[in-house]
Amino acid sequence: MGKISVVVVNFNGKRFLDDCLSSLSVQTYKDYEVIVVDNASRDGSVEHIRSRFPWARIVENKVNLGSTGGNNSGIREAEGEFIVTLNNDTSVEKDFLERLAGPMSDPGIGMCGSKMLYPNGKINSTGLCLSRSGASWDRGASEEDLGQYDRQEEIFGACAGAALYRRKMLDEIGLFDEDFFIFMEDIDLTLRARCAGWRCIYVPEAIAHHLHGATAGVGSDLTVYYGNRNIMWLPAKNYPLPFLITCLPWILGRNLMALAYYTLKGRGRVVLKAKWDGLLGLPKMMAKRKTILRKVPWREVGRYIRTWAGSRRG
Repeated sequence: MGKISVVVVNFNGKRFLDDCLSSLSVQTYKDYEVIVVDNASRDGSVEHIRSRFPWARIVENKVNLGSTGGNNSGIREAEGEFIVTLNNDTSVEKDFLERLAGPMSDPGIGMCGSKMLYPNGKINSTGLCLSRSGASWDRGASEEDLGQYDRQEEIFGACAGAALYRRKMLDEIGLFDEDFFIFMEDIDLTLRARCAGWRCIYVPEAIAHHLHGATAGVGSDLTVYYGNRNIMWLPAKNYPLPFLITCLPWILGRNLMALAYYTLKGRGRVVLKAKWDGLLGLPKMMAKRKTILRKVPWREVGRYIRTWAGSRRG
C-alpha cells in the first residue's frame, strides 16, 4: 500500500477539531499525512491547529470554497497515492485508515466507503444511493446498527464525509465539481467514476462517528438551497440523454413536490431561489456532459439507480 493523504475541510469548526484530529493521530496505518483545509474561518481554528496539532498541514483559503473547493484545495496539495476525505465533525476508530485502504490492493477499485455512525449509535451512512429523480440518500440512514450492513461488498458510491479515493482515479475523472459548492458533490463524483469503469467497495470495519450537519446545519436555509439546486444539476450533467429523457417524469415530479413541500413549511422563498438558480445553471451543466469519460456501457451504471428515492428495489 502507498501513502494516504487525509483531507479535512474546516469552516468555523474549532469545537470539533480536537476529537477529529486526535483520532487521526493514533492510527495503526503509519504512512499518512493530515491536511486541514480552512475555508476562511473566523473562530481561531487555524491558530488552534498550529498550537495543538503542529503535525497537521494547513491550507488556508481566503474565502469559503465550500466542501468541493475545500477538498480540492487539499487534494491538490496532497502527496498520497490515496485520498481520504473526512468531515471535521467526525472522529474515527484507530484502525480506520488501515481498514479503509485494505481493498485498494485491487487496482480496479477507485473508492472505498466506511460505516458512518451517529453519536447515538444509529447508522448515518453505509454508502450512497441514487434515484431516477436525481435524489440521493445514505444507505441505512437512521437504522439501528444490528449487523445488517456488516458485509464487505460492492456498493454504488461512498459518502465523502468519510471515504477513500484512489488518486489515479481522480486524476482521470477530475476532482469534485466546485459549482456544486456543498451537497451531492460526492454522488456527482461517483457517477463520473462509475462511467469511467471504477468500482466502489464498502468496508464495514472502517468506522467513523459523525455528528452530521454540524457545519451547514440540518434543515437550514443553506441546506435547503444547495440540496434543491444541486438535485436539478446532477441528472442534467450525468445521465445519458436517452436515460435523462425517460427520467423526466420523476425529475419534474420530485422538483414540483419539493416546491410545494417547502412552501407549506414556510421556506418558499429559499426553495424558489434554489429552483430558479438551478434552471439558470442547466445550460452550463449540460455543457459539462461532454467532459464525462464514458468507458463502460450505461447499463453497468444504471443498474444501481432506483426508480424511487429510498426504495429497496429499482
